[in-house]
Amino acid sequence: MSESVRKMLKAKLVVLGRDNCGKTALCVRFITRRFIGEYEHKREVTYRCQKIVEKEAIELEILDTVNKDCVGPAVSSLESSIKWGDGFLIMYSVTDRSSFEAVSRLKRLIDHVKQTLGIPTVIVANKCDMENGRVVRTDEGQVLASDLRCSFFELSVAEDTSAVEAVFGQLVCEVRQEFQRHLLAMDKRSRMLQMRHALKNKLTRSKTMQW
Repeated sequence: MSESVRKMLKAKLVVLGRDNCGKTALCVRFITRRFIGEYEHKREVTYRCQKIVEKEAIELEILDTVNKDCVGPAVSSLESSIKWGDGFLIMYSVTDRSSFEAVSRLKRLIDHVKQTLGIPTVIVANKCDMENGRVVRTDEGQVLASDLRCSFFELSVAEDTSAVEAVFGQLVCEVRQEFQRHLLAMDKRSRMLQMRHALKNKLTRSKTMQW
């Protein structure tokens, strides 16, 4: 198996967002299909699992981050997590507007660290089952995701396993598509360099013959 094929069958995903929006519950629901409502989450955890995506077994590493501000001393640790990842899931709770407001800052930091646009990123609005406590409308999340050019899901981790699987499936597909684009760009660059090298050799031989 070639190195490029092996990379296509792996993905490193980073889950970002404020505390108490459901990041760890999302990860555990995806990996085990079980919902656990309360977590004592004080440090980053990396989960490893294998899942079938587009009829292929994909090795996943999922980094469940703790809440960090996008400024100050904590930002360097957050930047390290972003450098590590291939794709990003930014989560907020529809019952917590501050978690929604953090989404834009996190996306800007991803773009800054990666130094490119189009990084695979999915925005997830959680706790849609808690309508009585909702403070962020669905259309607000949709507009934000559109402005940031990200996929968008609104769901309840507590109630819907299939929606959680759809979120991760979408992100893995985007990571694979981005890797394919990267391979095509590298192949195109390689062909151009080969053509340039061949042209240079031809010109060199032409000058030699003139002498």
